[in-house]
Amino acid sequence: MSDFLPTGIQLTYLVAASLFILGLKQLGSPATARQGNVVAAVGMLLAIVATMLDQHVLNYEMILVGLIIGSLIGIVAAYKVQMTDMPQMVGLLNGLGGAASALVAIAEFWRLLGHAEAIPLDANISILLDVLIGGVTFTGSFVAFAKLQGIMSGSPITFPFQQPFNAFLLVAFVVGSAYLIISPHSLPVFLGIVFISLVLGVMFVIPIGGGDMPVVISLLNSFSGLAAAAAGFVVMNNMLIIAGALVGASGIILTEIMCKAMNRSLFSVLFSAFGTAAASGGAADGGTTDKTVRSIDPEEGAMMLGYARSVVIVPGYGMAVAQAQHSVRELADQLERMGVEVRYAIHPVAGRMPGHMNVLLAEANVPYEQLHDMDDINPQFDQTDVALVIGANDVVNPAARSDTNSPIYGMPILDVDRAKQTIVIKRGMSAGFAGVDNDLFYKDKTTMLFGSAKDMVGKLVSEVKQL
Repeated sequence: MSDFLPTGIQLTYLVAASLFILGLKQLGSPATARQGNVVAAVGMLLAIVATMLDQHVLNYEMILVGLIIGSLIGIVAAYKVQMTDMPQMVGLLNGLGGAASALVAIAEFWRLLGHAEAIPLDANISILLDVLIGGVTFTGSFVAFAKLQGIMSGSPITFPFQQPFNAFLLVAFVVGSAYLIISPHSLPVFLGIVFISLVLGVMFVIPIGGGDMPVVISLLNSFSGLAAAAAGFVVMNNMLIIAGALVGASGIILTEIMCKAMNRSLFSVLFSAFGTAAASGGAADGGTTDKTVRSIDPEEGAMMLGYARSVVIVPGYGMAVAQAQHSVRELADQLERMGVEVRYAIHPVAGRMPGHMNVLLAEANVPYEQLHDMDDINPQFDQTDVALVIGANDVVNPAARSDTNSPIYGMPILDVDRAKQTIVIKRGMSAGFAGVDNDLFYKDKTTMLFGSAKDMVGKLVSEVKQL
């Protein structure tokens, strides 16, 4: 039995890793995402059970207490946290994952500190990497949470000599790490690099604007996976290494997809402080006085929608803020009962986290087959009678195609201006995250419906019912 147990644990880890890969594959499609989540959760359960059977686990009482507390918090959060708050929730979970990994490294260093012999080089390097990645992920994710929650400004926060200061912190961490490799029993130096890693996380995220949060969230998710993999090397646990590598790899792939969707490099996202006055080029309050917009009321909007043959709904962050997804679904249902074909156009970076619009529309039970990504829906706008833009701005700005001086030039957008008519629901004429005027608002085929997304969509529903 004693010979079988280690082999059985490793085989269970292999099964769990296979389930992780299968679940990750299914998470790539909205139609199979829920099933993929269940499959991955089963894999995690197997991994936890196998780890608890390991002879190196000595205190089952504390593990049980942690499982109970964590499960209760998870259940409460699942029922209480609104779908519109998912970006903040994901940020918190990333941060807690990084903190857990860093604590594993700190605990292992503390354990080895009590031994008279030198700390092995491989263990030392694993601990130092885990502290760096885990610390940056922890504080960086909580800063991202604070920006998304409105606790701190969502605009980039910069100050003179910011990058040299960040470089100094990084050099200090490297120097401290080198010292610990030579003299690994120095607790003050170790605590110093832990503190530096936490400060680096704050400095990493504060210069990034709220509109770049989809990239930041996916990158921090990747960091949390890398931190977990490093923790796996610290405690020599194969399952932790595999799971962390999967999260790290998938997160960095998603980060690259997000950057391509904005036609920007990761370096630009992290270091250009995009969204500040300096980066915005032309501000919304300049050079627009000679332009006019056409505004309509809900009754006119309802007539345009009700008598159309095809309608494409383009959701954006304004829909999320107003929590209008259920009203949008009600409007779509009413239009379909009148014989109108309704589809949804989803831009990859609409919202504040990857897949934000998909999550909100799924909560409102919008059929998966009605959701179309940018590449699929763009060729269909020419045959669309009405494009209804709800709270989206930069991702529908035609300047990205035509204005070489625009900071968003080259960014792939949804081609709503090519629809026969466009209705834009917006509170006012304020600029989007990029800080530039939206040429779409002034097109002859565009009409503006000013007001809160939830209120305006609700009024459209009432007016459509009377047609």
